[in-house]
Amino acid sequence: MKYFHGFSLENEEKLFSPYLLNSDYCVAGFSFGAQQALEYTYESTKRIDRLILLSPAFFQTQKQSFIRTQLRYFKAGEKAYVEQFISNVSTPSDIDLSSYLKVGLKEELESLLTYVWEKEKIKEIQDRGTTIEVFLGSEDKIIDAKATYDFFVPLATTYLLKNTGHLLK
Repeated sequence: MKYFHGFSLENEEKLFSPYLLNSDYCVAGFSFGAQQALEYTYESTKRIDRLILLSPAFFQTQKQSFIRTQLRYFKAGEKAYVEQFISNVSTPSDIDLSSYLKVGLKEELESLLTYVWEKEKIKEIQDRGTTIEVFLGSEDKIIDAKATYDFFVPLATTYLLKNTGHLLK
């Protein structure tokens, strides 16, 4: 399986083992990594049977002022921003993410916040025979779970897990 990690994280795929498929023909990504996983699958000429999007970073319904504010806070204090971000990622669970922490770059955060999920790309991937699954937490403090669910539900097999956050715990 090819896995893409979330913003400011690395090796966190262990946390998602119940949702992942150990197969050479599977691509998965968490949050920011879900964006990268979709793009990789879209651009790939290799056989990919399943694309798993775990809490995909979905901000295209946010106002530009939200994006500017996030980038400003990050620039003002990367460490403080990432600490607050990681705290929100783990809520409502009590999972300590410090062993997975890797402070991301401003360019990665900007890419994450400005990425636009395109329905046409998703449909083209499916037309190639790739199954797409999306997993969302109903209590997510990072993304708007309802807006994300509403976007993905007509396009892919989409699961909204009750009482879980961004980590699906």
